[in-house]
Amino acid sequence: MKKLLVLAIVLISFSSFGQRENSTVNVGDKAPMFKAKNQNGELVKSSDILKNEQLIVVFYRGQWCPLCNKHLSHLQDHVDDFKKAGAQLVAISPEIPVNVTKTVEKTKAEYPVLYDADSKIMKEYGVEFMLPEKLQKRYKEYGIDLTVSNGNDDQLLPVPATYVIGKNGKVKFVQYDPNYKNRSNAKDILKHL
Repeated sequence: MKKLLVLAIVLISFSSFGQRENSTVNVGDKAPMFKAKNQNGELVKSSDILKNEQLIVVFYRGQWCPLCNKHLSHLQDHVDDFKKAGAQLVAISPEIPVNVTKTVEKTKAEYPVLYDADSKIMKEYGVEFMLPEKLQKRYKEYGIDLTVSNGNDDQLLPVPATYVIGKNGKVKFVQYDPNYKNRSNAKDILKHL
């Protein structure tokens, strides 16, 4: 328990290091379209979703992140509300499929959780940042090795961010904050659907 508390303090203390202050995709912008495989190995295309529904895109760091799991669980509790409002939720992470599966198990996610191979989607949305070397070492001390988790050496993570995209492909709502503790909530998302 003490180790987990120390980890949380470390993660929060360095949460904004190296991150952009503001999102590069803003309200009114045309959202970058993407495709990626979900937890079942199926290809999910944002353009296909937007033919019928609005899209809620949530970037999270990984299954090793307690705040990410709590946030994704909170959103799972409101999946039916999102559906009633005509929207599909998807979560995106740079973690490899086996770790995406762990996220689904931990959060009970019934929505698509996508593996962002080579951090391509994160880069298109401008939410990616490189974890500083000093912090990489600290993460490893707590059993978090991004090379293993993400299946590459780039050491990229996303700022936890949320985008609501209308059926017309334009961004209607952005929650982006380098402060790791600040996340979107279902109430704010629902207001913009």
